[in-house]
Amino acid sequence: MKHTFTKTSETEVELKVTLDATDLKATRELTLTKLAKQVKVPGFRQGKVPAKIAEKNLDPSAIEAQLLQDAVNKFVIQAIDTEGVQPLDRPQVDIDSFEPGKELVFTAKVEVLPTVTLGDYKNLKAERENVDVSDDEINEVIDRMRQGYAEKKEVEREAKTGDEVWIDFSGTDEKGQPVPGATGKDYPLNLGSNTFIPGFEEGLVGKKPGEEFDLPLTFPKDYHHDALKGAKVTFKVTVKGVKEVSLPEVDDEFAKKAGPFESADDLKKDIAHELKAQKERVNDDKLKDALVEQLVNVSTVPVPQVLVKDQIESIERDTVQNLLYRGLTLEQYLKEQDKTVQQWRDSELKDAAERRVQVGLALAELSKVENIEVSKEEFEQRLDEMKRQYNDPKMQAQLDSPDARRNLVNRVLTEKTVDRLVELNKAKEAPAKGVSKPAKKPAQKKEKTS
Repeated sequence: MKHTFTKTSETEVELKVTLDATDLKATRELTLTKLAKQVKVPGFRQGKVPAKIAEKNLDPSAIEAQLLQDAVNKFVIQAIDTEGVQPLDRPQVDIDSFEPGKELVFTAKVEVLPTVTLGDYKNLKAERENVDVSDDEINEVIDRMRQGYAEKKEVEREAKTGDEVWIDFSGTDEKGQPVPGATGKDYPLNLGSNTFIPGFEEGLVGKKPGEEFDLPLTFPKDYHHDALKGAKVTFKVTVKGVKEVSLPEVDDEFAKKAGPFESADDLKKDIAHELKAQKERVNDDKLKDALVEQLVNVSTVPVPQVLVKDQIESIERDTVQNLLYRGLTLEQYLKEQDKTVQQWRDSELKDAAERRVQVGLALAELSKVENIEVSKEEFEQRLDEMKRQYNDPKMQAQLDSPDARRNLVNRVLTEKTVDRLVELNKAKEAPAKGVSKPAKKPAQKKEKTS
């Protein structure tokens, strides 16, 4: 076999393979042996027909077609292995010329794992934010706890701030069409909680049980759903009940009911401790994200499109699942965004997918450079932790599947790599050093005989 190797881009290579008569003869023998197992010949058991006998009972065109397939599959893999590149997809093969028994020439193009050049990853610039817990944040938690211990009494009077009002509601737009996500049934709403858009809770004040009314409102211009920003919606509301809420005093007795605390001060200290721990975890995640983002920015990370395609499909599946939890379909969501599926994929999804691929490749390269590995003990410990989260035996068995184990190893490896990146940049004050990207080299062609 002879082949030439051309690097057509940072992520794709081209192999032109030439097979001579000797290569074709060896491949033909293997092809006939394979086909002989399938052919039926009187006097022979199926699978026991000699290759020479089988050849006489087979269509010559069928032999040549199978020979082409077998030759391409065998020698394209051999050429790829010789070059030491890692294919990311099945090669696209074109037959250039074929003289049966004499010569076969074909060209294979394939996307490969690119070379990643890391920048100065030991001198990135990212800082943890200072963590403070305010009295208002502590009181907000205590107020929620008080709601859990509140005494509620059904009343027939007009609703006022502080009451719990049970309502049915449904929103329609200016054309009278239902607004997705603007419907609720038997919904308990604490007046004064500010959980609904401005004007909604205020519109319930003064209403009695049994009242039905329309409540026209305008959504805030900074509302989190683009389609509802500044939208005018009319809510049809039915008040099904009003409950007067009596909140307990925040004293030592309340603290003892809330947990293993001797006093209200102990309760407040514990809340402050938990809030601080939560904020620190959030800050840790922000720091990691910032360092990983900088790692990609200072490195040269080519993006194979086959990996981008995989990530687009993954993000789309996750988005559809999340929308289902919110009671929305992808079609409804895209209608709110005023986009087609293809526009959505080409804009939001493609950008996010390319960044995911870059992050994955950069971290994979960093794990190699820093010699980071996942030990058997680390893997088994994480696997045990995950199994303890599930009581379903089928789910636990699924975690033992080869794919699940491989994914878990990759996840732990990624976590260890990010932790190492944080460790290397801990307490760094110098700004991240820019790293110039290497100039692209022209495609080189070389011929090898193997």
